Amino acid sequence: MLLKLTGSSCSGKTTLAYSVGERLGRLAVHDFDELGVPEGADRWWRNRMTEMWVRRALEYQVRGVDLLLTGQSPLGEVLASPSAPLLDGIAVCLVDVSDEVRRDRLTMRDSGRWDPPAVEAFLGWAAWHRKHAEDPRCRPDVIIDNSWPEMAWHRWAGWTADDRRWSTHLLDTTDRPVAESVDQVEQWVTEQRNALRSGRLTLSRGWSDQTAARTDHDS
Repeated sequence: MLLKLTGSSCSGKTTLAYSVGERLGRLAVHDFDELGVPEGADRWWRNRMTEMWVRRALEYQVRGVDLLLTGQSPLGEVLASPSAPLLDGIAVCLVDVSDEVRRDRLTMRDSGRWDPPAVEAFLGWAAWHRKHAEDPRCRPDVIIDNSWPEMAWHRWAGWTADDRRWSTHLLDTTDRPVAESVDQVEQWVTEQRNALRSGRLTLSRGWSDQTAARTDHDS
């Protein structure tokens, strides 16, 4: 299955993922940008790379290995990737942090690289991620407009926030020790694996063929 840690920059995704990879077996860990980011990388590039990583997850899947992938592609982009329905399971976790901490981390990690407008863009992207995780109808144009033509946005275009398939786990790392956050991600990975094995994972194979999967309070 594909386990995706998403979110804007400097939330701690990569650190958490590789630490969890040292603890769990049959789990490959990769960073979305590890192959390099070309100058002028745009939405098309991110869409195509998301599809490439989905295909890599399928290669691992054949070998009985799950892929824990870090990067900034949100749930909507993962689900719209051409090969996504072939995965046995999909689970996404938004690793978030307060704006103040993110701003400080950007300054410390890349001192002098980002001017104020660029920093505000990172914060705006983080704010959009939070809203997207809650409701697929919240500004889908942010990722759909001018996207790679192969993306299948129609798969979830009609979903609402109460559809159980629209599920992103939230982990806020603000003021949380790294070790505690690693524990939380390890627990999340284990829970998603167990849910897949027991048939409880809402984004298991066949999710794209369902008409709706409402939350319990709508039953």
